Amino acid sequence: MTPSLTALLCLGLRVGLRTHVQAGTLPKPTIWAEPGSVIPWGSPVTIWCQGTLGAREFRLDKEGSSGPWYRQPPLEPRDKGKFSIPHMAQPDAGRYHCYYRSLTVWSERSDPLELVVTGVHSKPTLSALPSPVVTSGGTVTLRCGSRQGLDRFILTKEGEHKSSWTLDAQRRPNGQTQALLSVGPMTPSHRWTFRCHGFYRDTPQVWSAPSDPVELLVPGVSGKPSLLTPQGPVVASGQSLTLQCRSDVGYDRFALSQEGGQALPQRPGRQPQARLSQADFPLGPVTSTHGARYRCYGVHNLSSEWSAPSDPLDVLVAGWFPDTPSLSVQPGPVVASGENVTLLCQSGSRRDTFLLSKEGAARPPLRLRPKYRGWHFQAEFSMSPVTSAHSGTYRCYSSLSSDPYLLSHASAPLELVVSGGSEVGLLPPTEPGPQTGLKWHLNILIGVSVAFVLLLLVLLFLLIRHRGQSRHRKSGAADPQPKDRGLQSSSCPAAATQDQALYAAVKDTQPEEGVQLDQPLNRRDADPQEGTYAQVNHSRSRLRQGVATSPSSLSGRLLDTKDRQAEEDGQRDSQWAAASEAPQDVTYAQLNHSTFRRETAPPAPQSGEPPAEPSVYAALAVR
Repeated sequence: MTPSLTALLCLGLRVGLRTHVQAGTLPKPTIWAEPGSVIPWGSPVTIWCQGTLGAREFRLDKEGSSGPWYRQPPLEPRDKGKFSIPHMAQPDAGRYHCYYRSLTVWSERSDPLELVVTGVHSKPTLSALPSPVVTSGGTVTLRCGSRQGLDRFILTKEGEHKSSWTLDAQRRPNGQTQALLSVGPMTPSHRWTFRCHGFYRDTPQVWSAPSDPVELLVPGVSGKPSLLTPQGPVVASGQSLTLQCRSDVGYDRFALSQEGGQALPQRPGRQPQARLSQADFPLGPVTSTHGARYRCYGVHNLSSEWSAPSDPLDVLVAGWFPDTPSLSVQPGPVVASGENVTLLCQSGSRRDTFLLSKEGAARPPLRLRPKYRGWHFQAEFSMSPVTSAHSGTYRCYSSLSSDPYLLSHASAPLELVVSGGSEVGLLPPTEPGPQTGLKWHLNILIGVSVAFVLLLLVLLFLLIRHRGQSRHRKSGAADPQPKDRGLQSSSCPAAATQDQALYAAVKDTQPEEGVQLDQPLNRRDADPQEGTYAQVNHSRSRLRQGVATSPSSLSGRLLDTKDRQAEEDGQRDSQWAAASEAPQDVTYAQLNHSTFRRETAPPAPQSGEPPAEPSVYAALAVR
């Protein structure tokens, strides 16, 4: 066979083979890649091609290349072929097709498989504008940018509902490129996590490394956690800072958001004690970028809905501005409770905001706009009236309204001492300490002392009142002419010649009175001839017939008084009888009459009237 004939025969066979492949009668196979069609640089990937039973050979073609890329015999049960790439590289990226044959018939080509390699270019940046925290029903703008000038971006949504967008980049004046995509409306019931890649138009299967993921947080309505910092709201530049997010709801994860920032770090929750979950967010050494307003959120593992946001926490970074203000107090560092105190913060640098912080206080520092006086900018922080809660250590800072979270160096500490007063104030201490317990015991001691003094005053008042009543009773018993019962002693017409004297010894047998009176009832003459004594015993009894009768030992001369005296006694007896219906106190009187000495009576007066008989009167006070 001549060489020309041999060449023609080979050419015919080759054309016939191509004709069978292109016009194959077998169904087209299915092609896919494992673990996926987007493979990081250097990672392995497997391409599968599946056809019908009885296949004899599988081939893999890459667009833009000459001839079959790979040839593989079928695997049992002889219906699919396996093509492995141990290390994915840039030459491996592209569009692939596969086909198979039986004895002499080839199948149609499969649909294209686009195999992408990532990590060839630097990763772009992905951010959410204005913030990754979006209200329910709102929208957010995602921005993907590159410093390498990549002219196209792929934005992908991860999770249950996957989707992707191909975006044309816009070139900025500085040479950087970016692409914007608006996403929304947002709902709390879904998780929204995005990434983006960049590439050049002429190599669409060679991508950059993926951007950092951005998770959009849609707050819900469940219980909000609390956000705090053990270091306090003011931290020095370079100091270590940790934010703590706590909740009694029992969240499994927590997220921290910075106002104006794009980062949304998440931490698993732990339980430092029963029914309390907490996550710590260490921020490392503090720089100017840490000065901001923060909030945190909580979520359960089995739910995609985040909690309501915590109350905001402002982190202030001190030491950013070079000046150091001064702090003074008027009238002095030691004041009494209730006084007016003014803390004066001054700085020689031009600042438009001054801040006053109290050491250990959980509340944010006070802010004031300064005034320019005497070549200084100064602000006066007034406290009126102060209480013991205002006691503590104070510092002041200066700042600019354009950077409200960056402060100057702290002033020298100023110790304010407030003596006395209650524990209620504007800046209460955050935690009790030994000094607080001492003040509590001191307050109890003061209260007990005041109560004891008041009790002594009441007892003294009662004693003085009792003594006054006793003196009143004494004066009433010793009064020779009582007026309350109308028992008025009448004088005898012949009192000038009476040479008898009557003395009354009154003894009160009531235990509470215990008073014995020896009071002369009537003294008519300086030289008495006879003496009559009356012993009055006071006892409680009921009056019978309304008259108290005299004992039988009364002197006869008392029974022989004048008729006028008898009439007066009768009138008194009748008055007593009228009042005897109710039980009363009755006083019996026993009068013992004895003669001390007897002398010749002086001659009767010349008026011819008989001498007057001696008369005895007794004034009895009944109580």
